[in-house]
Amino acid sequence: MTTASPDPTGLAYHRMGRTGRHRWWRPLLGAVLFLPTWLVTVLMLHLFAYALGTAAGYPELPDGGVDLGPLRNTALDLTYIAVALPLILLAVRLTERRPAGTVSSVTGRLRKRWLAWCLLAALVPVTLLASASLFLPDDARADGESAAWVGWSPFLVSLAVLAVFVPVQAAAEEYLFRGWLTQAVGAFLRSPWLALLPQAALFATAHGWGTTWGFLDLLVFALTAGWLTVRTGGLEAAIALHALNNLLAFGVSAAMVDGLSSDDTAADAPWQLALADMATALLYAAIVTCMARRRRPQHLAAPADTPPPSPAMSCR
Repeated sequence: MTTASPDPTGLAYHRMGRTGRHRWWRPLLGAVLFLPTWLVTVLMLHLFAYALGTAAGYPELPDGGVDLGPLRNTALDLTYIAVALPLILLAVRLTERRPAGTVSSVTGRLRKRWLAWCLLAALVPVTLLASASLFLPDDARADGESAAWVGWSPFLVSLAVLAVFVPVQAAAEEYLFRGWLTQAVGAFLRSPWLALLPQAALFATAHGWGTTWGFLDLLVFALTAGWLTVRTGGLEAAIALHALNNLLAFGVSAAMVDGLSSDDTAADAPWQLALADMATALLYAAIVTCMARRRRPQHLAAPADTPPPSPAMSCR
C-alpha cells in the first residue's frame, strides 16, 4: 500500500492528518486507543472522588456518587472532560505518527499571541450575549425560573475555581471535535465543509437532546468554530470563543443560589437564548475574519512540515 503524497503547496488544517505516514486505519486505531483510555481514566477519577468524599463524610447522591457540593461537583465534571486533552494528543502521536502539536495548528504549536487576539475579539460578542441574557423573561431561561443572588463571597470563590477549570474543559472539547475528529475525516476528504459536518453533529449530540433550538444552536456553534479553525489554520479562535462562552454560562449559574446544581446544558436552551447565542457566534466569526485579514495568521502548513515517506514504510 503506497503512502499519501505530501502536498507541495502545504496542507490546510483539516488535511494535517494526510501525511506521508497516513493509513486509513490509523484514525480508527486512535479512536480505539482514546475512548477506552478516557473512560477508564474517568472511572478512576470517579472512584477516587467517591473514596475521598465518603471518608470526609459527604452524603451520597441517588445515582451512587458522592455529593461534594455544587462547586466541587461542577469542578469534577469539568475535570472528566479536561482529562481527554492529553489523551487526544497521545493518541495522535502514537497511532498517526505525527507531532501532537499539529492538532493545535498548522504551525505545529498553539499560537499564544493569536489566541490572545482571539480572546480579545470574543469579549465584545460575549459581553453582548451577557447583556442580552439579562433581559430574558423568566420563562425564557433554561431553568424556567429566576433565582436569588448567591452573594459576593461565594460568587467570587466560584468564579476563581471556574476560571481554572472551564478553559481547560473548553480546550479539550475543541481538540476532540474541531481538532482530532476534523483532521481524521479531513484525511479522506478535501472539502473542509464535508470534514466539518461529522464533528458538528457529534458535538451537538454529545450535549444531549434538550430542545430543538438548543440542538440547532450547538450545530451552528460547531460549524462556525470549525470554519474559523480551517480559515485561520488552528484551534485558537475556537478555543477563545468556547472558553469565554462557557465561563459566561457557568458564571451566570454560579451567581444564583443552587445554580451550579442545575442539570441543564446548552442543549436545553430556549429559542430566545439559542438565537442570541447563534448571533454571538456569527458576530465573533465576522470579527475574527476581519482580524485575520489584517494579521494574516498562517493557515497552511509549510511543505517542509509534512514528513517525507520513509522507504521502509513505502509499502505494506
